[in-house]
Amino acid sequence: MDRLDREILNRIQSKFPISSRPFKVLGEELNISEDNMIERVKQLIHKGYIRRLGASFDSKKLGFTSTLCAARVPPEKIQDFVKVLHSYQGITHNYKREHEYNVWFTFIGESKEEIRDSLADISKKTAIKDILNLPAKKIFKVNVEFET
Repeated sequence: MDRLDREILNRIQSKFPISSRPFKVLGEELNISEDNMIERVKQLIHKGYIRRLGASFDSKKLGFTSTLCAARVPPEKIQDFVKVLHSYQGITHNYKREHEYNVWFTFIGESKEEIRDSLADISKKTAIKDILNLPAKKIFKVNVEFET
């Protein structure tokens, strides 16, 4: 990864422009063409330096509440369990872990009660009784800036 790639990662993470052509704006800021910017971002994705490119909102500032959840799901039921999770708008993502609680997911809702009721509903629909609701007590935001 060269200096320009590190600068691109810094800009994408912390200073991504709100524009109909954000890669054009970033390219102009870094003195490269829009096409070159897009190609470099594609390469950073391909090489695994970028996993996801998308907005991240502070749900609390928007009036929502969020929580981390973990479920103990028999391996043969994971696919069906995740299918039910995906039917809930407030589930932002989920992932499988090597742990007795093997499916983890985040849930954003209008209230703690909505999340509690939805988790009960998920449990009822999937017959998975062991679902943990783990709301954060303190929020930490890790930001990585690369030295250019």
